[in-house]
Amino acid sequence: MKSQISNDPWNADLYDGKHSFVSNFGDRLIDLLDPKEGEKILDLGCGTGDLAKNLFDKKIEVIGIDKSENMINQAKTKYPEIEFFVEDATELSYHQEFDAVFSNAALHWIKTPKKALNCIYKSLKKDGRFIAEFGGKGNIKLISNEITQQIKEAGFEFNNKPFPWYFPSIGEYTSLMEEVGFKVTFSQLFNRPTALEGKDGLKTWIEMFASDMLEGIAFDKKEVIISRVEDHLKKHLYHNETWIADYKRIRVVGIKE
Repeated sequence: MKSQISNDPWNADLYDGKHSFVSNFGDRLIDLLDPKEGEKILDLGCGTGDLAKNLFDKKIEVIGIDKSENMINQAKTKYPEIEFFVEDATELSYHQEFDAVFSNAALHWIKTPKKALNCIYKSLKKDGRFIAEFGGKGNIKLISNEITQQIKEAGFEFNNKPFPWYFPSIGEYTSLMEEVGFKVTFSQLFNRPTALEGKDGLKTWIEMFASDMLEGIAFDKKEVIISRVEDHLKKHLYHNETWIADYKRIRVVGIKE
């Protein structure tokens, strides 16, 4: 695969190697999308392109976008037959181009959700649909609380570090969807305990997805903090030699009228 861009926080090789569950769970969301041959669909937050390839194989005209250049470079290498672009979901310039916008495990990274929803709405044709799944209220609460606690116990000030995610309730997010013009036809918040790969699964999850919480902390101290997080969470999240992350997902469908 292509070399990683150092100032891009996303490690595409680690993502593909240890976190394939992201795409695997996304296959279920494609069932809700129910794509039809010949449709034009935007995969928003496409990562390294696996779900875009799933759509492409169904004879969908798919475009994949992601804010991470590392992820897009990897996607282009894996699937050169598909168009992939580095784009910010809050700055899209598409106008009535897509039959559907599809997003899996991406929107919880966008902390200006209404701005993104406005862009998504404008991107869709009339009667176009928006289908998304991402972290909802209470997602990874045990993990994030323990990381915060261990940072504080290590003597670091956590208050100056912004929480890296946006985990809304159904009421909060569907209200935003309606404000930008969507007719919400489906919404669901559900527990989805998620197995992490390997005995070091929690550590690699933190390195992949929660690195912002540990930004500015020296490597050796960071390793100690992660080790303590593992120790304290083992009785809650480690079962049958597998780490199980306390995921809660929100799933929505909206129609542009």
